[in-house]
Amino acid sequence: MLNVSKIREDFPILKRLINGKPLVYLDNAATTQKPQAVIDALVDYYSNHNANIHRGIHTLAEEATAMYEKARERVAKFIGAKGAQEIIFVRNATEAINLVAYSWGRAFLKKGDEIILSESEHHSNLIPWQLVAKEKGVNLRFIPINAEGYLDLKEYKRLLSTKTKLVSIVHISNVLGTINPVAKIGKMAHEVGALFLIDGAQSVPRMPIKVEDLECDFLAVSAHKMLGPTGIGFLYGKKHLLEEMPPFMGGGDMIREVYLDHSLWNGLPYKFEAGTPNIADTIGLGAAVDYLEKLGMENIFKHEKMLTEYALSRLSELSYPSTPLGAGLRIYGPKTTENKTGVISFSIKGIHPHDVAQILDKEGIAIRSGFHCAMPLHQKLKIPATCRASFYIYNTKDEIDKLMEGILKAKKIFKI
Repeated sequence: MLNVSKIREDFPILKRLINGKPLVYLDNAATTQKPQAVIDALVDYYSNHNANIHRGIHTLAEEATAMYEKARERVAKFIGAKGAQEIIFVRNATEAINLVAYSWGRAFLKKGDEIILSESEHHSNLIPWQLVAKEKGVNLRFIPINAEGYLDLKEYKRLLSTKTKLVSIVHISNVLGTINPVAKIGKMAHEVGALFLIDGAQSVPRMPIKVEDLECDFLAVSAHKMLGPTGIGFLYGKKHLLEEMPPFMGGGDMIREVYLDHSLWNGLPYKFEAGTPNIADTIGLGAAVDYLEKLGMENIFKHEKMLTEYALSRLSELSYPSTPLGAGLRIYGPKTTENKTGVISFSIKGIHPHDVAQILDKEGIAIRSGFHCAMPLHQKLKIPATCRASFYIYNTKDEIDKLMEGILKAKKIFKI
């Protein structure tokens, strides 16, 4: 298990006081905090190596290029890709999914084809497909979720057909914390000749991931949810698929030869990285991967499971509809950690989630309230919004106890 006390020393922001109280940061599904090692990597690059990459032959340019490409190699190893060419750097998971939608989708989808998503998708794995579907005359199909927050795989099997060209599914729901059986979903997609994309924004930061085991053709990830800087992420894609896809954007560095009437594209991965990239934050991502690997992803996964189990136990003391404490709290999604981790969304009868979040903030506790970029899922659940507490490597049981105390204070304020 993790030495959380030692880990917390690596995160400067955890020393902050919010409203005079120690920060309890439980909004990790939105973004994680940054260890000093990542901050130092950014400062070191700008202080000692700042230069543009791939173009210059002077010392700084060569140093910066080597640091940037070393980060790509770290990421490839981290997720078990066959080579660094399969890692495309983008701004975030949203851009990674858009890259596939607009490059692969525009090139290979035709009228009457079908894409299968689920009712629990983040907007970033819904809107790009809506846009492409409208443009290409493609039909979107949706795997429903049941009352416990699991995908209905029997309905998924029924939806699959020779018309299915892509299945795109979230690995861990950012609202329900459900761990979807992506390997099974991917295998079923491949059996009808469809490709499979995984939104790994929540899973890659908190569990061991090897793309070969996931049966995926594409994997989208944001660095800022795995201790890295904002504004950087990556798309994993199988090499043969990336080679077939046209460029996503045009400009410098994605070309091999340029003429007035035509151009020849660069090879992988540079074909998809037009212009000066986010060099510093890519290097910061490499430092984040190093930090996570030192802790061990299996250890991180076990720590989150432990916290989630404890939080579910504590919150159930207030569970809906009535308990001795009478808070009327309802948890959405799985109620055990068998197929759930790190994310718990809940509501309290009689108190709007925004009010809960504001009261908790007065206690120094940061949670998220709202739709969490998953409005269709909330519509399915027939609720206007939820509170969401999400955990990571530096969180403790004591912080969950403080969350409970904050909820009870909200209950007292609203006389519930």
